[in-house]
Amino acid sequence: MPRKTKEIKLPKKKVITALGKRKTAVAKATISDGNGKFTVNKKPLQLFNHFQSLTLREPLILAKEVLGDQLEDVNVAVIVTGGGAESQIEAARLAIARSLVAWFKLAELKSKFLKYDRMLLVADTRRKESRKWGDSKARAARQKSYR
Repeated sequence: MPRKTKEIKLPKKKVITALGKRKTAVAKATISDGNGKFTVNKKPLQLFNHFQSLTLREPLILAKEVLGDQLEDVNVAVIVTGGGAESQIEAARLAIARSLVAWFKLAELKSKFLKYDRMLLVADTRRKESRKWGDSKARAARQKSYR
């Protein structure tokens, strides 16, 4: 006779994931209840150089003006792959801003981001132009010789 197993129901944690892209870099920001930790590829923001750290902190600084101490009740973990260093930073910045807007659902926060810099919420759609057949690059044609 098979034994009956009792199902244990665990409380679901609230987790929101947001995506940010820049060129070929893709960032995935996961926001959850916590104590104010912000990491990018498992590194705290303090370990990045000054300008990269400022770029990553922009959405956090703006959100702190609107939310105040509520920002210290969440953890944001960003995983970035592909692209170069600057593209990864910009993709992470976009993902962080989108995740904060999705988590708090405040129109005031969204408008603050859009007023400060539209690229905090809207992805830059420019991509590398593809190379053309028979040419050396995307736009540059082969040199031709008249003699």
